[in-house]
Amino acid sequence: MTFDNPPVNLVDRAFTAELNDVFTRAEDEGVAVMVFDSADPEFYLAHYDLSAKDELEHVLAHPEEVHPFTALLTRLTKLPLATISSVRGIARGAGSEFLLATDMRFASREKAVIGQFEIGMSAIAGGGPATRLPGLVGRGRTFEILYGGLDLDGARAEQYGYVNRAFPDAELDGFVDALASRIASFDLQTIKDVKHFVNVATLRPDAEFKDQMDAFWAAANRPAQQHVAQQLFAAGLQQRIDVERELPHWVTRFQYRPGSEQQ
Repeated sequence: MTFDNPPVNLVDRAFTAELNDVFTRAEDEGVAVMVFDSADPEFYLAHYDLSAKDELEHVLAHPEEVHPFTALLTRLTKLPLATISSVRGIARGAGSEFLLATDMRFASREKAVIGQFEIGMSAIAGGGPATRLPGLVGRGRTFEILYGGLDLDGARAEQYGYVNRAFPDAELDGFVDALASRIASFDLQTIKDVKHFVNVATLRPDAEFKDQMDAFWAAANRPAQQHVAQQLFAAGLQQRIDVERELPHWVTRFQYRPGSEQQ
């Protein structure tokens, strides 16, 4: 499965719907392994589309609903097959949250950029990293990632346990292809059994993920988040320019102060 959503591979409702269709097809056809990579060597998945105001209105009007992206990630963790993220380029926000929901993550040592920048926009990360990261990197490093809002390169992500392993960029595809082919050669029911029992031991309750996404959208309705978002969009957010490439540094330029939205 190759992501290709120019200009910067945003996650949005169309992305979510298309992936759900792919998941259904994979289950129906008895697929043993799915590998997720990007057609864009600079952007794996940039983040969620922050321009969707109608989506904010819908979410706030229907608090009982599970957000489609939350449902997608929950489904991804429980797919009866092996899932692998092959990360080359920027994976921030929802991009990071997507790869955290896969079974395994492998990264380009030189070209992977992974992180959660949301605190700089006065919002909690909505896709569940506060739940998924502690089991991978530990409590202290989870706070470092979510409080700091900074990027990790491939080498640091490997050191922290954010990804399984990081490879020299020229070796990443070969390793992932070989591992996926090896897994696919094994009995499908055994693959399903492994997934089931690892999930029994490691997955948190689904309700935790709904609560985090609800908290994200609640933040999006507050002046602090709206102020930063407005300034970022004015600077060119979601376009193929430096504001996207260096997003954790740009968010610090526009921090909200009471009354600043009127200035």
